[in-house]
Amino acid sequence: MTDKNRTKIKQLINEWSRGTINTASCLKKRGFHYNLLASYKSHGWIESIGDGAYKLYNDNVDWLGGVYAVQNQLGLTIHPGGKTALELKGLAHYLSKKMQKGFLLGLRGEKLPTWYKNYDWGIKVYYSAVKLFPKSLQSGYSEYKHKEFSIKISSPERAAFEMLYHYPKYHTFDECYKIMENLVGLRPKVCQELLENCNSIKVKRLFLLMADYLEHPWFDDLNMGKIELGSGFRALVKNGALDNKYKITVPKEYKR
Repeated sequence: MTDKNRTKIKQLINEWSRGTINTASCLKKRGFHYNLLASYKSHGWIESIGDGAYKLYNDNVDWLGGVYAVQNQLGLTIHPGGKTALELKGLAHYLSKKMQKGFLLGLRGEKLPTWYKNYDWGIKVYYSAVKLFPKSLQSGYSEYKHKEFSIKISSPERAAFEMLYHYPKYHTFDECYKIMENLVGLRPKVCQELLENCNSIKVKRLFLLMADYLEHPWFDDLNMGKIELGSGFRALVKNGALDNKYKITVPKEYKR
């Protein structure tokens, strides 16, 4: 290996944020082509975690380090959301001692790279490509700092909508309701914007019903006249009781 290449690998190691993945496409743009990466790999400086993705040798990289590359190097909107974002914010930890599932959401048409899907992150990752909100809606996100890097995750407000989107496939009514109990500090302006732009009638009705039942202080600040809730009744709970205000069924024990 030439002195020039040794200098380049030292620079790369120094600039590499610990705990993150680097993609081959990103490294190529910086002048690290395939043959050079293969040489670095053979010398034990970097490791491949799949086709087109690398980590520093012996670096402890978790699933969020993979999300860093997905967001910052591949330019995708894929982010931790739903219950996962609430757990990362400390708003759902009481339900489980250790996070065993991670929920990622992205825009319809976005796909997780193969290297991300196939790698064993030590946690079960579920990905949903959704049309829950329009692409143009940029609010409802927050920064999450992890190790030496930061990624974009859903704000608590947006995460609540995403969690309810996952009902009943991944969460029960009772689980969602108990998590919603924690969300006393949501920002009404953000909730209002999300409610006006959300494409799911089911999610909006569930969100409003739970907030109403729980008597959250921010609920009274919502402008219901600007929120489209559709028409007709929705049977969201099998053999449940009908809530006439929101026109959905709820578990009988929750009926007000």
